Amino acid sequence: MVEYELEDDLDTKLKHYFDGKIVRKDLTKRVKEGANVPVYVLEYLLGKYCSQDDALVEQGVQTVKDILANNYVRPDEAQKILSKLREYGSYSIIDVVTVRLDYHSDTYFATFSNLGLKDIAINPEIPQRFERLLGGNLWCMVSLEYDFDEADFRSQTIKIRDLQPIQLPNIDLDDILLNRKNFTKEEWIDILLRSCGMEPTQFDERVKWLLLARLIPLVENNFNLCELGPRGTGKSHIYKEISPNSILVSGGQTTVANLFYNMNTRQIGLVGMWDCVAFDEVAGIKFKDQDGIAIMKDFMASGSFSRGKE
Repeated sequence: MVEYELEDDLDTKLKHYFDGKIVRKDLTKRVKEGANVPVYVLEYLLGKYCSQDDALVEQGVQTVKDILANNYVRPDEAQKILSKLREYGSYSIIDVVTVRLDYHSDTYFATFSNLGLKDIAINPEIPQRFERLLGGNLWCMVSLEYDFDEADFRSQTIKIRDLQPIQLPNIDLDDILLNRKNFTKEEWIDILLRSCGMEPTQFDERVKWLLLARLIPLVENNFNLCELGPRGTGKSHIYKEISPNSILVSGGQTTVANLFYNMNTRQIGLVGMWDCVAFDEVAGIKFKDQDGIAIMKDFMASGSFSRGKE
Protein backbone atom coordinates (compact mmCIF):
# COMPACT_ATOMS: atom_id res chain seq x y z
CA MET A 1 0.00 0.00 0.00
CA VAL A 2 1.22 3.49 -0.84
CA GLU A 3 0.17 6.94 0.24
CA TYR A 4 -1.84 9.22 -2.05
CA GLU A 5 0.50 11.36 -4.10
CA LEU A 6 -0.63 12.75 -7.45
CA GLU A 7 -3.96 12.36 -9.19
CA ASP A 8 -3.59 10.15 -12.27
CA ASP A 9 -5.76 9.71 -15.36
CA LEU A 10 -7.83 6.99 -13.68
CA ASP A 11 -8.66 9.30 -10.76
CA THR A 12 -9.74 12.01 -13.19
CA LYS A 13 -11.92 9.55 -15.10
CA LEU A 14 -13.51 8.30 -11.87
CA LYS A 15 -14.33 11.84 -10.79
CA HIS A 16 -16.06 12.42 -14.12
CA TYR A 17 -18.24 9.29 -14.19
CA PHE A 18 -18.68 8.68 -10.44
CA ASP A 19 -18.74 12.22 -9.11
CA GLY A 20 -19.67 12.31 -5.43
CA LYS A 21 -19.17 8.55 -5.01
CA ILE A 22 -15.40 8.33 -4.61
CA VAL A 23 -13.12 9.10 -1.69
CA ARG A 24 -9.37 9.23 -1.13
CA LYS A 25 -8.37 5.97 0.54
CA ASP A 26 -5.36 7.48 2.31
CA LEU A 27 -7.59 9.70 4.45
CA THR A 28 -9.07 6.76 6.38
CA LYS A 29 -5.79 6.20 8.23
CA ARG A 30 -5.85 9.78 9.45
CA VAL A 31 -9.34 9.60 10.96
CA LYS A 32 -9.36 6.05 12.39
CA GLU A 33 -7.42 6.92 15.58
CA GLY A 34 -8.55 4.02 17.74
CA ALA A 35 -12.25 4.07 16.86
CA ASN A 36 -13.39 0.52 16.18
CA VAL A 37 -15.31 1.61 13.08
CA PRO A 38 -15.04 -0.23 9.75
CA VAL A 39 -13.31 1.50 6.86
CA TYR A 40 -16.53 1.62 4.82
CA VAL A 41 -18.11 3.78 7.54
CA LEU A 42 -15.12 6.12 7.65
CA GLU A 43 -15.23 6.41 3.86
CA TYR A 44 -18.93 7.29 3.98
CA LEU A 45 -18.23 10.10 6.46
CA LEU A 46 -15.24 11.31 4.46
CA GLY A 47 -17.31 11.30 1.28
CA LYS A 48 -19.97 13.36 3.04
CA TYR A 49 -17.74 15.95 4.68
CA CYS A 50 -14.61 16.06 2.48
CA SER A 51 -14.87 18.11 -0.69
CA GLN A 52 -12.93 17.12 -3.80
CA ASP A 53 -11.20 20.49 -3.45
CA ASP A 54 -7.84 19.78 -1.79
CA ALA A 55 -8.01 23.09 0.05
CA LEU A 56 -11.11 21.91 1.93
CA VAL A 57 -9.96 18.33 2.56
CA GLU A 58 -8.23 19.20 5.85
CA GLN A 59 -11.36 20.87 7.15
CA GLY A 60 -13.43 17.81 6.25
CA VAL A 61 -10.94 15.42 7.88
CA GLN A 62 -11.07 17.41 11.11
CA THR A 63 -14.88 17.37 11.01
CA VAL A 64 -14.91 13.57 10.74
CA LYS A 65 -12.37 13.29 13.58
CA ASP A 66 -14.57 15.48 15.78
CA ILE A 67 -17.67 13.41 14.96
CA LEU A 68 -15.92 10.17 15.90
CA ALA A 69 -14.43 11.65 19.07
CA ASN A 70 -17.74 13.08 20.31
CA ASN A 71 -20.33 10.60 19.05
CA TYR A 72 -18.79 7.14 18.62
CA VAL A 73 -19.84 4.84 21.47
CA ARG A 74 -17.12 2.65 22.94
CA PRO A 75 -18.65 -0.37 24.71
CA ASP A 76 -16.69 0.40 27.89
CA GLU A 77 -18.01 3.98 27.91
CA ALA A 78 -21.71 3.14 27.42
CA GLN A 79 -22.70 4.28 30.92
CA LYS A 80 -20.78 7.51 30.44
CA ILE A 81 -22.76 8.24 27.27
CA LEU A 82 -26.06 7.42 29.00
CA SER A 83 -25.11 9.79 31.81
CA LYS A 84 -24.45 12.56 29.28
CA LEU A 85 -27.80 11.82 27.65
CA ARG A 86 -29.54 12.22 31.01
CA GLU A 87 -27.59 15.40 31.81
CA TYR A 88 -28.08 17.16 28.47
CA GLY A 89 -31.55 15.81 27.66
CA SER A 90 -30.45 14.87 24.13
CA TYR A 91 -27.33 13.38 22.59
CA SER A 92 -26.22 12.05 19.20
CA ILE A 93 -24.34 8.76 19.00
CA ILE A 94 -22.71 6.52 16.40
CA ASP A 95 -23.58 2.87 16.93
CA VAL A 96 -24.66 -0.32 15.18
CA VAL A 97 -28.45 -0.48 15.14
CA THR A 98 -30.82 -3.38 14.53
CA VAL A 99 -34.60 -3.04 14.29
CA ARG A 100 -37.24 -5.72 14.83
CA LEU A 101 -41.02 -5.72 14.64
CA ASP A 102 -42.94 -6.85 17.72
CA TYR A 103 -46.20 -7.97 16.12
CA HIS A 104 -47.86 -8.41 19.53
CA SER A 105 -47.75 -4.66 20.13
CA ASP A 106 -47.41 -3.63 16.45
CA THR A 107 -44.28 -1.67 17.37
CA TYR A 108 -40.80 -1.47 15.91
CA PHE A 109 -37.99 -1.70 18.46
CA ALA A 110 -34.32 -0.77 18.02
CA THR A 111 -31.29 -2.43 19.62
CA PHE A 112 -27.96 -0.61 20.04
CA SER A 113 -24.89 -2.82 19.94
CA ASN A 114 -22.23 -0.79 21.77
CA LEU A 115 -24.56 1.28 23.92
CA GLY A 116 -26.22 -1.87 25.23
CA LEU A 117 -29.78 -0.60 24.85
CA LYS A 118 -32.58 -2.75 23.49
CA ASP A 119 -36.32 -2.50 22.91
CA ILE A 120 -36.23 1.25 22.22
CA ALA A 121 -39.37 2.18 20.27
CA ILE A 122 -38.70 3.69 16.86
CA ASN A 123 -40.91 5.52 14.37
CA PRO A 124 -42.15 2.94 11.81
CA GLU A 125 -41.27 5.32 8.98
CA ILE A 126 -37.54 4.87 9.72
CA PRO A 127 -37.27 1.09 9.07
CA GLN A 128 -39.57 1.52 6.08
CA ARG A 129 -37.18 4.10 4.65
CA PHE A 130 -34.03 2.14 5.57
CA GLU A 131 -35.03 -1.52 5.21
CA ARG A 132 -31.49 -2.67 5.92
CA LEU A 133 -32.14 -1.90 9.59
CA LEU A 134 -34.44 -4.92 9.66
CA GLY A 135 -31.60 -7.10 8.41
CA GLY A 136 -29.46 -5.99 11.32
CA ASN A 137 -26.11 -4.33 11.94
CA LEU A 138 -26.44 -0.94 10.26
CA TRP A 139 -24.04 1.80 11.39
CA CYS A 140 -26.06 4.92 12.14
CA MET A 141 -25.91 8.39 13.60
CA VAL A 142 -28.78 8.44 16.08
CA SER A 143 -30.21 11.44 17.91
CA LEU A 144 -31.56 10.34 21.30
CA GLU A 145 -33.79 12.12 23.81
CA TYR A 146 -34.04 11.54 27.56
CA ASP A 147 -37.45 12.25 29.06
CA PHE A 148 -38.21 10.73 32.46
CA ASP A 149 -41.85 10.97 33.49
CA GLU A 150 -42.25 10.55 37.26
CA ALA A 151 -46.01 10.25 36.88
CA ASP A 152 -45.76 7.29 34.50
CA PHE A 153 -42.93 4.89 35.30
CA ARG A 154 -43.99 2.63 32.44
CA SER A 155 -43.36 5.25 29.76
CA GLN A 156 -40.13 4.94 27.81
CA THR A 157 -37.43 7.27 29.12
CA ILE A 158 -35.11 7.14 26.10
CA LYS A 159 -36.58 8.01 22.72
CA ILE A 160 -35.17 8.10 19.18
CA ARG A 161 -35.60 11.56 17.68
CA ASP A 162 -33.78 10.92 14.39
CA LEU A 163 -31.69 8.24 12.70
CA GLN A 164 -29.44 8.47 9.66
CA PRO A 165 -27.31 5.62 8.28
CA ILE A 166 -23.59 6.39 7.98
CA GLN A 167 -22.97 3.57 5.55
CA LEU A 168 -24.63 3.11 2.18
CA PRO A 169 -28.14 1.80 2.96
CA ASN A 170 -28.51 0.68 -0.66
CA ILE A 171 -26.55 0.68 -3.91
CA ASP A 172 -27.74 1.67 -7.38
CA LEU A 173 -26.24 -1.19 -9.38
CA ASP A 174 -27.84 0.03 -12.61
CA ASP A 175 -25.93 3.31 -12.35
CA ILE A 176 -22.66 1.47 -11.67
CA LEU A 177 -23.21 -0.88 -14.63
CA LEU A 178 -24.06 2.05 -16.89
CA ASN A 179 -20.85 3.91 -16.08
CA ARG A 180 -18.76 0.72 -16.04
CA LYS A 181 -18.96 0.79 -19.86
CA ASN A 182 -16.67 3.82 -19.89
CA PHE A 183 -13.76 1.84 -18.40
CA THR A 184 -11.60 -0.91 -19.85
CA LYS A 185 -11.23 -4.27 -18.09
CA GLU A 186 -7.72 -3.31 -16.94
CA GLU A 187 -8.95 0.02 -15.58
CA TRP A 188 -11.81 -1.64 -13.71
CA ILE A 189 -9.46 -4.16 -12.12
CA ASP A 190 -7.32 -1.27 -10.88
CA ILE A 191 -10.44 0.46 -9.52
CA LEU A 192 -11.47 -2.67 -7.60
CA LEU A 193 -8.00 -2.99 -6.08
CA ARG A 194 -7.91 0.67 -5.07
CA SER A 195 -11.36 0.28 -3.53
CA CYS A 196 -9.86 -2.48 -1.37
CA GLY A 197 -7.04 -0.18 -0.26
CA MET A 198 -4.27 -1.52 -2.52
CA GLU A 199 -2.32 0.43 -5.13
CA PRO A 200 -2.45 -1.54 -8.43
CA THR A 201 0.65 0.12 -9.89
CA GLN A 202 2.70 -1.84 -7.34
CA PHE A 203 1.60 -5.27 -8.65
CA ASP A 204 1.98 -7.28 -11.82
CA GLU A 205 -1.05 -8.80 -13.57
CA ARG A 206 -0.84 -12.20 -11.85
CA VAL A 207 -0.73 -10.68 -8.37
CA LYS A 208 -3.68 -8.44 -9.24
CA TRP A 209 -5.78 -11.49 -10.11
CA LEU A 210 -4.73 -13.25 -6.92
CA LEU A 211 -5.76 -10.22 -4.87
CA LEU A 212 -9.10 -10.07 -6.68
CA ALA A 213 -9.66 -13.73 -5.77
CA ARG A 214 -10.13 -12.58 -2.17
CA LEU A 215 -13.39 -10.95 -3.27
CA ILE A 216 -14.94 -14.14 -4.69
CA PRO A 217 -16.60 -15.23 -1.39
CA LEU A 218 -18.35 -11.85 -1.30
CA VAL A 219 -20.07 -12.37 -4.67
CA GLU A 220 -20.35 -16.16 -5.13
CA ASN A 221 -22.70 -18.39 -3.15
CA ASN A 222 -21.19 -21.31 -1.23
CA PHE A 223 -17.60 -20.51 -2.23
CA ASN A 224 -14.93 -21.68 0.20
CA LEU A 225 -11.49 -20.08 0.14
CA CYS A 226 -8.36 -20.56 2.22
CA GLU A 227 -5.45 -18.14 1.85
CA LEU A 228 -2.01 -18.83 3.30
CA GLY A 229 0.48 -16.01 3.59
CA PRO A 230 2.63 -13.83 5.85
CA ARG A 231 1.11 -11.49 8.41
CA GLY A 232 0.24 -7.96 7.34
CA THR A 233 -0.57 -8.78 3.72
CA GLY A 234 -4.29 -7.92 3.91
CA LYS A 235 -5.72 -11.44 4.14
CA SER A 236 -8.33 -10.57 6.76
CA HIS A 237 -8.66 -6.85 5.94
CA ILE A 238 -11.10 -7.50 3.08
CA TYR A 239 -13.62 -9.35 5.23
CA LYS A 240 -13.42 -7.04 8.23
CA GLU A 241 -13.25 -3.57 6.74
CA ILE A 242 -14.53 -3.52 3.16
CA SER A 243 -18.04 -4.99 3.20
CA PRO A 244 -20.93 -4.62 5.67
CA ASN A 245 -22.12 -8.08 4.60
CA SER A 246 -19.15 -10.05 5.92
CA ILE A 247 -17.82 -10.80 9.40
CA LEU A 248 -14.36 -11.81 10.56
CA VAL A 249 -14.19 -14.28 13.45
CA SER A 250 -10.93 -13.66 15.28
CA GLY A 251 -9.18 -16.35 17.25
CA GLY A 252 -9.51 -20.08 16.89
CA GLN A 253 -12.42 -20.91 19.19
CA THR A 254 -16.10 -20.92 18.35
CA THR A 255 -19.22 -22.98 19.02
CA VAL A 256 -21.80 -24.67 16.85
CA ALA A 257 -24.47 -22.49 18.49
CA ASN A 258 -22.58 -19.31 17.63
CA LEU A 259 -21.80 -20.37 14.08
CA PHE A 260 -24.87 -22.32 13.00
CA TYR A 261 -27.90 -22.60 15.30
CA ASN A 262 -28.56 -22.22 19.01
CA MET A 263 -30.96 -24.97 20.08
CA ASN A 264 -31.77 -23.24 23.39
CA THR A 265 -32.60 -19.74 22.12
CA ARG A 266 -33.67 -20.95 18.66
CA GLN A 267 -31.55 -18.26 17.06
CA ILE A 268 -29.70 -18.72 13.79
CA GLY A 269 -25.91 -18.32 13.96
CA LEU A 270 -23.40 -16.31 11.97
CA VAL A 271 -23.68 -18.30 8.74
CA GLY A 272 -27.38 -17.46 8.57
CA MET A 273 -26.93 -13.77 9.37
CA TRP A 274 -23.95 -12.89 7.18
CA ASP A 275 -23.28 -13.36 3.47
CA CYS A 276 -19.65 -14.20 4.18
CA VAL A 277 -18.04 -15.58 7.36
CA ALA A 278 -14.24 -15.49 7.51
CA PHE A 279 -11.89 -16.93 10.12
CA ASP A 280 -8.61 -15.35 11.14
CA GLU A 281 -5.95 -17.97 11.91
CA VAL A 282 -8.23 -20.78 10.77
CA ALA A 283 -5.46 -23.38 11.20
CA GLY A 284 -6.03 -23.35 14.95
CA ILE A 285 -9.82 -23.40 14.93
CA LYS A 286 -11.42 -25.52 17.64
CA PHE A 287 -15.06 -26.36 18.32
CA LYS A 288 -16.22 -26.96 21.87
CA ASP A 289 -18.82 -29.31 20.39
CA GLN A 290 -17.42 -32.51 18.91
CA ASP A 291 -19.84 -32.44 15.98
CA GLY A 292 -18.75 -28.92 14.96
CA ILE A 293 -16.29 -30.01 12.28
CA ALA A 294 -18.80 -32.44 10.74
CA ILE A 295 -21.46 -29.72 10.54
CA MET A 296 -18.97 -27.30 9.01
CA LYS A 297 -17.90 -29.86 6.37
CA ASP A 298 -21.53 -30.49 5.48
CA PHE A 299 -22.23 -26.77 5.18
CA MET A 300 -19.14 -26.12 3.05
CA ALA A 301 -20.10 -28.95 0.70
CA SER A 302 -23.82 -28.30 0.32
CA GLY A 303 -24.45 -24.76 1.54
CA SER A 304 -26.95 -26.03 4.13
CA PHE A 305 -26.91 -27.71 7.52
CA SER A 306 -29.33 -29.52 9.78
CA ARG A 307 -29.36 -29.29 13.54
CA GLY A 308 -32.83 -30.42 14.40
CA LYS A 309 -33.97 -27.71 12.00
CA GLU A 310 -33.12 -26.95 8.37
